[in-house]
Amino acid sequence: MATSSIFANFNITDSKKAENFVNALDISAKETSKKSAVSNKSFVVLPNDIKSLWAKRKNK
Repeated sequence: MATSSIFANFNITDSKKAENFVNALDISAKETSKKSAVSNKSFVVLPNDIKSLWAKRKNK
């Protein structure tokens, strides 16, 4: 969601819609955020490791 939409101004003229909006805000504030699990493994490769791999490749 774009952050600019958070700061949008709007008017709610219907009292039922206003009540529904406030209820939705209350529900979303009570919900805990879910942590997502990463299924792909990631590796940290240092620049010197890459250089040594390329050097070994050139020597073959």
